[in-house]
Amino acid sequence: MWWIIILVVIVVLVLWIIATYNSLVSLRNRVRDSWSQIDVQLKRRFDLIPNLVETVKGYTKHESETLENVVKARNTYLSANTPEEQMKADGELTKAVSKLFALSESYPDLKANTNFLELQSELNETENKIAMSRQFYNDIVMQYNNKVEMVPSNIVASIFKFTKETYFEANDAERENVKVKF
Repeated sequence: MWWIIILVVIVVLVLWIIATYNSLVSLRNRVRDSWSQIDVQLKRRFDLIPNLVETVKGYTKHESETLENVVKARNTYLSANTPEEQMKADGELTKAVSKLFALSESYPDLKANTNFLELQSELNETENKIAMSRQFYNDIVMQYNNKVEMVPSNIVASIFKFTKETYFEANDAERENVKVKF
């Protein structure tokens, strides 16, 4: 009789380990998928930036430093190898593009240019999609990290070497107050 109870306990334990492992794998894959969704939107943004830079270049001959910073920030992101490096580079690019749009305020002809306005609109739409993707990514990372850290699933996570994932966080430049001048 005891061996039946022991066998049932072992079977239940093995089934629980399998279910926990599978849920960890599923959440880890959702984290990776949600990161790739951010990456898709960032790549869209990077495809738009050269067109925007070329449009602005024609109107702002003496503002080459701002344009160079945008291109440099874009290239930094493209050379980043890890999500952490990509997150940092994305913050730099966001800051550079913001300066580019601020620059356009000084050039009324540029602000009225249809091509510039369309590119700006597409970039704004892309920025909104990036923000939503980041939020979704962080939600999935939270679920995954909870599973990795909470008892009893943390036992299975440590046995199979599941580790916490990094949240997508705003960098210091993005936390600064926006200065609006009239």
